[in-house]
Amino acid sequence: MATFTLPKNSTIGTGQTHKAEPGAKNVKTFKIYRFDPDTGENPRYDTYEIDLDKCGPMVLDALIKIKNEVDTTLTFRRSCREGICGSCAMNIDGMNTLACLKPIEDVKKDVRITPLPHMPVVKDLVPDLSHIYAQLRSIEPWLKSDTPPPPDEERRQSKEERAKLDGLWECILCFCCSTACPSYWWNGDRYLGPAVLLQAYRWIADSRDEYTGERLDNLEDPFRLYRCHTIMNCAATCPKGLNPAQAIGKIKQMMVERQG
Repeated sequence: MATFTLPKNSTIGTGQTHKAEPGAKNVKTFKIYRFDPDTGENPRYDTYEIDLDKCGPMVLDALIKIKNEVDTTLTFRRSCREGICGSCAMNIDGMNTLACLKPIEDVKKDVRITPLPHMPVVKDLVPDLSHIYAQLRSIEPWLKSDTPPPPDEERRQSKEERAKLDGLWECILCFCCSTACPSYWWNGDRYLGPAVLLQAYRWIADSRDEYTGERLDNLEDPFRLYRCHTIMNCAATCPKGLNPAQAIGKIKQMMVERQG
């Protein structure tokens, strides 16, 4: 299970408790990580009792209800509510996932919500993703080709070539996998992590891309690629059911084949 990193020299305290409305019968307790660096105070857990009879079925519905009706200071990211944008990635009940896809009823006890693990926290449930996005830019996740496209039509692929991208293009860059990876926790300054390496293989595997050699050269490094130890947390936590470890293994295999 993934855990999160506290700000330096801090402990988590017990914060405020917000009771459910009188007469509520179907009450669920949410314990939510709160941290505001502007105050200089240590992080804490605030407790919110929510009447599920007046709330949608997903954890994100509860967060929106808390934000709108109980505590406007609560901060989190969200956008599509359909498991497409990846904005509402967080750690819920010990597992990295998307709040919009996590049913409240799946959590049998209190719902404990924290930011994505081992990332600097901007505020409350919002992690700082600046570093991991810089790593994503470093692998140049776009089509690179010196051959001009055919006039007035797309670059074509066979069905077999297109099938090689299945399990790769579906990644929504929520970073649940990278922030659940112990190798990324230990070496995140240099190891690219499962999300970025899956994106790298997505373009290496694309028949329309003409920079395979350069892309492999860019990854040929003791840390950028080879810190993966196949722990498989990435596949276990991916809300889209993808397998970044498999993509990383295929990159390693291509490295061996080109050397042979």
